[in-house]
Amino acid sequence: MKIVREAYLVVLLSLTGLCFSLYAIRFSKLSYILVFLFLTTLVFSLYFFRDPKRNIQFSEDEIASPADGTIISISNENFSDILVVRIFLSVFDVHLQRTPINGKVKDITFTPGKFHIAYKPQAKDNQRNIIKIEGENNKWAWVEQITGAIARRIVSYVKVGDYVKTGDKIGMIYFGSQVALYLPKDVELKVSVGDKVKAGETLLGLWKKN
Repeated sequence: MKIVREAYLVVLLSLTGLCFSLYAIRFSKLSYILVFLFLTTLVFSLYFFRDPKRNIQFSEDEIASPADGTIISISNENFSDILVVRIFLSVFDVHLQRTPINGKVKDITFTPGKFHIAYKPQAKDNQRNIIKIEGENNKWAWVEQITGAIARRIVSYVKVGDYVKTGDKIGMIYFGSQVALYLPKDVELKVSVGDKVKAGETLLGLWKKN
């Protein structure tokens, strides 16, 4: 399985440390501790930063999930014309984000924030990055990447002006985190709170035909 490029340095350092630790065993039995630590880091990095292949097949009327994880809320959140779907990503989920629709990246806004746990409602005030995508026929979707309480790094793979297709990779958040998807309020959702979803595979909703 592939891993994302952000993991290359971590994997290289873990492998290097593991090799030196294995060599050092002949001089000190304490090196077994280092072997365990470097091996654990290596295995965790390969797992966490995995980039699995996805079977992406969506029509123009379908909206794909932007993230792997569990849906923790669906509401208007005091917006009159916007529906917000929040997805919690545990450390066991793939942390790549994918675009839910075809369209053009119209705006990207990064906001520093707080340190709330990612599955708590207050996480909406954490460090975050919102990618606004505008499609055809008044279709639009905003994907908000939100960090958790510990690791705080967000990576964006796109820039303003880029054209993206449904399921394209648009970014990554490190470790436990949350992704919020903002949509027009009249979309027909196909998911409920508690559902497990996968980026680029799960059908999240449908555009209502005029």
